[in-house]
Amino acid sequence: QVQLVESGGGSVQSGGSLRLSCACRGFRTSDYSIAWFRQAPGREREGVAHIGREGQTDYQGTVKGRFTISRDNANNMVYLQMNSLKPDDTAMYYCAAEPRWWATLHDKDDYDYWGQGTQVTVSS
Repeated sequence: QVQLVESGGGSVQSGGSLRLSCACRGFRTSDYSIAWFRQAPGREREGVAHIGREGQTDYQGTVKGRFTISRDNANNMVYLQMNSLKPDDTAMYYCAAEPRWWATLHDKDDYDYWGQGTQVTVSS
């Protein structure tokens, strides 16, 4: 059974950093496309970062250069390092996984498996 469990969210001031973790159970991270999405109140869920089965990465333009997605296949973990956080980054952050190789961060419907989310709040 595929299960994703996020952790690491919290409240920080603008300019601060957080590292989100996604514990992946029931599958091998090396066999799946994995992405981080976020959803702020009243807004659509949007892709933030993606790591493909071959390790290739992709980022939403607003986070490029500030966020880094990484994967530890030995421990079935995926991380999102977030630096230089801004108030606009405030949202619930979700980890998503999909075995189909063509899943990207551009369409949340590409993903069948989701975690419960972890809240990130950035104050100015």
